[in-house]
Amino acid sequence: MKKLLAIAALALPTLALANSNCDKPINDFDGLYCLNKVYGEADKELNERYQELVPLLDAPGKAALKRGQIAWMKQRNSQCSRREGNSFFVNLDCATNQTIARAEFLQSRIRECNSSGCLNSKL
Repeated sequence: MKKLLAIAALALPTLALANSNCDKPINDFDGLYCLNKVYGEADKELNERYQELVPLLDAPGKAALKRGQIAWMKQRNSQCSRREGNSFFVNLDCATNQTIARAEFLQSRIRECNSSGCLNSKL
C-alpha cells in the first residue's frame, strides 16, 4: 500500500505539469493529452445539446435528428480518422472542430425550437 501511495505521489506533479502545459506542450504526448481534454469537453457539450434538443421534437423530428447524427458521425469519422494495417489514427484537432460545429448546429436548432418552432427539415 505504501508503495502504491508513493507512486501516486510521484505521478501527481507530472499530471499537474501536463495539465498546466497545454499552452506550450513539451512533447507529442503532452500535446495529445491536451487535445484529448479539449475534444472530451466538446463531445460532452455535443451530448448535452443533443439531449436538450430531443424532448423539443415530435416523433418525425426525433427520427430525423437521429439519422442526421448518424450521418454526421460517419462524416466526422471519414474526415478525421483512418486505419493503416492494425493502427488507427485520429486527428483530434479535426474531430474537435467537427464536434464543436455540430454542437453549434444543435444549439441553433434548440434556439429555433424555442423561438419559432422546430423545423424538422433542418435536422
